[in-house]
Amino acid sequence: MAMEHSGLLAPLENRTFRTIWLASQVSSLGWLMQTVALSWLMTTISTSDVMVALVQASSTLPTFFLAIFVGAIADNYSRRTVMIIGRGLMMTASAMLTVLMILGVVDPWIILAFSFLDGCGIALADPAWQASVGDIVERRKLPAAITLISVGFNTVRSVGPALGGIVVAAFGPLFTFALTTIGFTAPLTALWRNKWKVHSSSLPRERMTTAIHDGLRFTAMSSEIKTIIMRGMLFGLAGIATLALLPLVVRDHLHSGPVSYGILMGGFGVGAFLGGLSNTILRRRLTQERLITLACVACAACTLSLALTASVLIATISLAVGGAGWVTAWSGLGVTVQLASPRWITGRTISIYNAFAYGGIAGGSWLWGAVTENYSLTTALACSAIATFLVACIGLKFPISNRSESELEPLGEVIHPAIALDLRPRSGPILVTIEYSIPDQNLDPFLDLMRERRHVQSRVGARNWTLTRDVQHPARWLETYRTPTWTDYLRLQHRLTTADKSLDGEFLKLNAQTGRPQTSILIERPTGAFRKSPPTVPYVSRK
Repeated sequence: MAMEHSGLLAPLENRTFRTIWLASQVSSLGWLMQTVALSWLMTTISTSDVMVALVQASSTLPTFFLAIFVGAIADNYSRRTVMIIGRGLMMTASAMLTVLMILGVVDPWIILAFSFLDGCGIALADPAWQASVGDIVERRKLPAAITLISVGFNTVRSVGPALGGIVVAAFGPLFTFALTTIGFTAPLTALWRNKWKVHSSSLPRERMTTAIHDGLRFTAMSSEIKTIIMRGMLFGLAGIATLALLPLVVRDHLHSGPVSYGILMGGFGVGAFLGGLSNTILRRRLTQERLITLACVACAACTLSLALTASVLIATISLAVGGAGWVTAWSGLGVTVQLASPRWITGRTISIYNAFAYGGIAGGSWLWGAVTENYSLTTALACSAIATFLVACIGLKFPISNRSESELEPLGEVIHPAIALDLRPRSGPILVTIEYSIPDQNLDPFLDLMRERRHVQSRVGARNWTLTRDVQHPARWLETYRTPTWTDYLRLQHRLTTADKSLDGEFLKLNAQTGRPQTSILIERPTGAFRKSPPTVPYVSRK
């Protein structure tokens, strides 16, 4: 059943979400002011266009390199604690930069280094925050909450850069860095004072290697998430030229200073705000794919306009259009990633998606900076506009699904089968076999169900899944898979959804014998152990 669409502001009725969201806007305001100061400071101490563009790239690279690790951390540890650590790292980086500025230590590489450290804090905190939204607000309000996060950040752009330009022009970068450090205390305070209920599992925490493996496998098996990742990466690669090269547009095309830069970014933020307000209405009338296509076209038109105009007014209007497209595209992609992921793996899928999206942004920042340095600013912006338009066309081949709710939520039941051995949580590897008796007339539907079964079992943690047929008794079929430990087997059962479990009923109809297909659970024992102790027969548990 389709989920009822909530208004954009509906999630703010939740006190915890409202407090953290508002504190995040204060932090974002300071971060954007700091970005203006860093970008403008780089243009004054470096003659390299690439170095200017790398200010944007340096803060996004950590998200790319640390993605799967921070995602596994967000899914296995307290997301609130992870957010506190990430926000604390951001405040520390800003404070250290302030101290170095006081000491007069200013260098392009130092700017990039602390921008990178700031990005590490963002990489750690953001997946935990986005994954926590589903725990804080009601499921039906999730799309509105995700959109609100995107809208909030981009709306702050209407104040942050303009204010940042004024502060930098009036008081200098040092004062801006100090103000940012103070602003970073807001989310730390909000997180410290607010807690929320989390649906926890009675099973032990996953090992990091297993968690990373499960996250990569789930993502690789989801064609929906892979499509979103590809579209997000290409959109970031093509569309980031607008923001990465905007300081150069102000300096070389508009022949202005930091105040004009702030005004232009303000136009971008206003457009993002208006785009966010209309997002809920547009989602009711247009498919997600159509929305993202229109968003890409809007961003392409914005970039092309910046390449051709020398007017601050026209550039501001163009950036308003681009801001609306920017927030519509990213919020749409973010909503779809969350709805395509069950709660137990949301942090990892978000992190992997963010890795490729921000990797595209970082690569695009370098690419368009290099094109500008080797050719011209106009050429770089024109090529970026063409590339963004082509990203819109990719939707004809790889469309985004119009998912309205998650269909992958697990039953939440941990089923402990009766066993005769004293198995420890890390006992294993575990081998599971399921025996079927399938007559010839049921063979085709059986194989069709098995294709779906393989996808289901592998998605939730089964490894080395195989289907074999007895050559002496052709009606006998054997489904086999492994899990690294006993806990991993229990976790696999815990992750199955209602739709997944319904397959058992379909197999029961096809099975020739009365009763359920026979399931056996075995634990592997290495033959090398026989040298030190008498051989034991592997235990078989039958269900």
